[in-house]
Amino acid sequence: MEQRKRQSEMRRGCLVGCVAAVLLWAVASAQLRYSISEEVKEGTIVGNIARDLGLDKNTLKDRKYRIVSSNDDPLFYVNPNDGVLYVSRKIDREEVCVQSSACVINVKTVLENPLEVHYVEVEVLDVNDHSPTFSENSATLEISESVLPGTRFQLKAARDRDSGQFSVQRYIISNNEHFRLEVKDKRDDVKIPILVVQKSLDRETARSHSLIVTALDGGKPPKSGNMNILVNILDINDNAPIFSKDVYSVTLNENVQVGTPIIQVNATDLDDGPNGDVVYSFSNSMNQNILSIIDINSLTGQLTVKGLIDYEEQDGYEIEIQASDRGLAPLTTEKSVNIKIIDVNDNAPEIEVTSFSSSIPEDSRPGTTVALISVNDLDSGLNGKVICSVNEDVPFILSTSLKDKMFSLVTKSSLDREKQSQYELTITAKDAGQPQLSSEKTISVAVSDVNDNRPEFSLSPYTFYVTEGNNPGASVFSVKASDRDENDNARISYHIIRDGSEDNKVTSFLNINNDNGDVLALKSFDFETLKTFQFQVVASDSGTPSLSNNVTVNVFILDQNDNAPVILYPHSSNGSTQGVEEIPRNVNAGHLVTKVRAYDADIGYNGWLLFSLQEVTDHSLFALDRYTGQIRTLRSFTETDEAEHKLVILVKDNGNVSLSATATVIVKLVEPKEAFAASDVKSAAKDDEDSNVIFYLMITLGAVSVLFLVSIIVLIVMQCSKSTDYTSKYLPETNYDGTLCHSIQYRSGEKRYMLVGPRMSIGSTIVPGSHANTLVLPDRRRASEER
Repeated sequence: MEQRKRQSEMRRGCLVGCVAAVLLWAVASAQLRYSISEEVKEGTIVGNIARDLGLDKNTLKDRKYRIVSSNDDPLFYVNPNDGVLYVSRKIDREEVCVQSSACVINVKTVLENPLEVHYVEVEVLDVNDHSPTFSENSATLEISESVLPGTRFQLKAARDRDSGQFSVQRYIISNNEHFRLEVKDKRDDVKIPILVVQKSLDRETARSHSLIVTALDGGKPPKSGNMNILVNILDINDNAPIFSKDVYSVTLNENVQVGTPIIQVNATDLDDGPNGDVVYSFSNSMNQNILSIIDINSLTGQLTVKGLIDYEEQDGYEIEIQASDRGLAPLTTEKSVNIKIIDVNDNAPEIEVTSFSSSIPEDSRPGTTVALISVNDLDSGLNGKVICSVNEDVPFILSTSLKDKMFSLVTKSSLDREKQSQYELTITAKDAGQPQLSSEKTISVAVSDVNDNRPEFSLSPYTFYVTEGNNPGASVFSVKASDRDENDNARISYHIIRDGSEDNKVTSFLNINNDNGDVLALKSFDFETLKTFQFQVVASDSGTPSLSNNVTVNVFILDQNDNAPVILYPHSSNGSTQGVEEIPRNVNAGHLVTKVRAYDADIGYNGWLLFSLQEVTDHSLFALDRYTGQIRTLRSFTETDEAEHKLVILVKDNGNVSLSATATVIVKLVEPKEAFAASDVKSAAKDDEDSNVIFYLMITLGAVSVLFLVSIIVLIVMQCSKSTDYTSKYLPETNYDGTLCHSIQYRSGEKRYMLVGPRMSIGSTIVPGSHANTLVLPDRRRASEER
């Protein structure tokens, strides 16, 4: 019983399995169909495959539902999560199905584990996205004007990539009265346009017809494509030539050259080709005499002069012209041409200069006659009436004379040779004929010079700088003048004004080259004697009367280092400069032993003195100030120090080539009592001498004040003009504080002096003969300084 029950259950299971297999096979082989329009956007939903197949989302995900495609860029894709079919890219039906009437795309989808295949058909519906097009944008037809109405001409059909109702449905033609369209249907829905002549054609009325054939599809609204058709009408000879004018008349001047065109007749033929080609010829009734002087071009209808045209022989001609076409049966038309001969102005005026002055002084008054002009014309009447003129941009004018056809050339305004020395005058004579004839004659008028310009110096005033010590007789500088006149009026000579005054004495040592203005110094200048001077130079031309001009010349003498330093103390004796100083042995460090005094006749750096020790017995005892020349003790003396010391001092200036002098000072150490006694004797002698020189000092102070001010100005100007390189050249010492001004005080006899360089102190007085380098100072000695 149980076995029978078990067999029954097994049979029931097999039946269920067979039913399930059949159902699965039915599902696996089921096919879905969707439709979608072309040109839809990417991502558009095509259909829900899972829902239509009855598959849930879990099954899709677990069994990896997907599309099987061999195309690298498939048209569709399916979402494995929900089974929705999407468009993966834009679909062009015409590209996918290529003119097929029905466009169906098969999509193969699969489920794995177990494998199930489902086919999906997607129909792509056509949209009207293409316009009809002709294979050619334009076409040309040639139709004879003799064709009859109803003649038919087949045109090329238009094509449309769309299908069905969106393909070409009809044709239309642009509005015209000569042609219409018919449509011929062929298989595969191809429609061919037929052009039909509905009205007679006339090439002379319209040589061609421009038509537009338009193809329309069945869209709403319809799309269209155009083709331009040019219909050329072929000609037949049905028109005779026609002249452009009813009457041809022309005037011709006598004496025209052979080949001169007279007139061109023009005839046109409405026909085309040989039927419209026109040729010209004289009529058979023409006089042979006319044929010898006038010719016609058979192609252009141009009449030209063939022989001599003379008004006196015949004043006019009537010529018969005929025009014919080149048709098989030529058509001809005749026309008359009237030619009137007129007299012409064929003689130009002739100009003759009867009297002429080729040169005129520049100081001539306005109205001065330069030339007489005679004009003649062989023509008569207006053709022989002459008008004479001269170019307007010149200071000359033509004035009429009492005699007919005579003119005078006179000056119109003042002349200036320096502005323009030559004039090219063009005299023009014109008659009153038509056309007007004229002739020209050019004459050259030179403007001669008069002495009306003074010499002009290139500078005023001149300023020159001359270095002292120049070579006598050599040129030191030069002045230059120019004169706008010419020849002798511009030949310049130079000379120096010598008035014999005290301020002009220096001119006696100067000489000037009369021809070129070079100034020569007859002696050598000495800056220490003369620092600046002024004189005047006169430049005179050689005209009559002579004109002259003068200029002031300022000369500044530049200092040279030509004076060596002079030792004032110690005093020179027997060719050597040596002094003896006695000082107490008990003096302290810094005691002023003595002061070497010197001066230099030069100025500036050339007169700036520096002192240095060349020789000393003991370097630890004495020191020398390089700027003042003071000798001081460096320490106190001891019992072991020698009683006598020799110091050799070198004094040099700061010139380019430094000059120097030496002095020797003997320092003797004495006991204090002996030193005080010697000091008292010297003090008494000096007091007596000082009282005698006060009067002379006051006179000297007033006399040199003016010279002092001038020297100060000259020194400031010269020092300001020196460069910083010059300064550094003459002050190389490292311990120099950068100041160019210093003073050195010294005595000469009972007088006290101060040497300054390069700038002097305010309130100082220049001593006579010091050359602006040495100043006299009030005596302000104190007892301590005397000791």
